[in-house]
Amino acid sequence: MDHPIQSPTRLVTSVSVQPVRRQTLIGQVTDQLRSEIVAGAWPVGSRIPTEPELCELTGTARNTVREAVQALVHAGMLARRQGSGTYVLSSSDSALNGVFAGAREADLLELRETLDVTAAGLAAQRRTDADIVELERLLDLRDSLWADGDLTDVARARAVEVDIDLHRAIVAASHNALYLDFYDHLVPLLADHIATRPVGAATSHRAEHTELVRAVVTGDVTAARSAAKRLLSEVRQRR
Repeated sequence: MDHPIQSPTRLVTSVSVQPVRRQTLIGQVTDQLRSEIVAGAWPVGSRIPTEPELCELTGTARNTVREAVQALVHAGMLARRQGSGTYVLSSSDSALNGVFAGAREADLLELRETLDVTAAGLAAQRRTDADIVELERLLDLRDSLWADGDLTDVARARAVEVDIDLHRAIVAASHNALYLDFYDHLVPLLADHIATRPVGAATSHRAEHTELVRAVVTGDVTAARSAAKRLLSEVRQRR
């Protein structure tokens, strides 16, 4: 005797599927700003346009832009600097960025003692003629910018920028791509910490910077590592 075919029993699950929602305007602007950063329109370490400029670029209100920027700050791609603007921290929303954004100055200096000292030694081994030209150019520029004891806000910001450029150039001369990428994550944080200190002739550490660059240029690995360590020790003592 044939039995009638019964319909399969429908399984009821406890999964609650939420309806798909259209992306909010803030989300659209966030994605737009993220795309500009990823595409390199605003490189790591650079300052992004001001809120009024972003409003004009995106055609949205200031509150929308502010929320979109804040979302990228939380994602670790941007960092706000009091009185200076908002800077690109990373071209990707890595969890590492958020860690750096909240780092203490003491922790940063300890990290730099490892990174800068090792990079200085590698740079002394691997620097090219082009690296030497760039290091000497930045050292001369830094010396001139830090020579004055009474800097305007604009001159002060430029002096901090070139100081970081010099240290980054040493890391770049190590020709270790991972070191350089890691250092670039630190750039906005370094700028924040340097900007909180006096900037000028009294705090330039000119002799130490000159010793460091000369050691790299001449290829003296031991001297380069020692100079980098001594420079950071001096900075630590003046905290």
